[in-house]
Amino acid sequence: MGMIDHMRIIKKYPNRRLYDTETSSYITLAEVKQLVIANAEFQVVDAKSGQDLTRSILMQIILEEESGAAPLFTSDMLSQMIRSYGNAMQGLMGNYLEKGLENFVEIQKKLQDQARTMYGDAPMINPEVWSQFMKAQGPALQGLMGNYMEQSANIFVEMQGEMQKQARTMFGQFPFQGAPGEKGEKE
Repeated sequence: MGMIDHMRIIKKYPNRRLYDTETSSYITLAEVKQLVIANAEFQVVDAKSGQDLTRSILMQIILEEESGAAPLFTSDMLSQMIRSYGNAMQGLMGNYLEKGLENFVEIQKKLQDQARTMYGDAPMINPEVWSQFMKAQGPALQGLMGNYMEQSANIFVEMQGEMQKQARTMFGQFPFQGAPGEKGEKE
């Protein structure tokens, strides 16, 4: 029998408790966060209806983290995100943010790999050691950030192209005068 992807199921009960069916025990939101950090595949479902609640639980984890001492999102960024809901750009913005985050994680992984090469697998808890490492990695870090910026720009260009394609699909049947390269253009 081949390997089958295993999805860990966590049931959410009306009393707000989360039940991990794999361990047959109740777990906390902090333990769900640890599953995320460990890259465990899981799904949170409503115990009665079977409705997928995974996104809702992940949002709760983000909310708890954001209410802590070192939030990730600024008020301006959150405001911009809220403004994008219901906007024609909503789907494109989500895709843009996801791709940007993937690029950032890739850069972070490269930095961690470089740190392991220099310092071994010992965790670098000391902020001074980390600061020295980052200073020593100046040129490499600039290259990585340049690559990140280039990838972000490419994602933005792809997003613009997708918007243009969608606009042509939606409005392509209407003849517009003066639109360069369009078939409806008068000569």
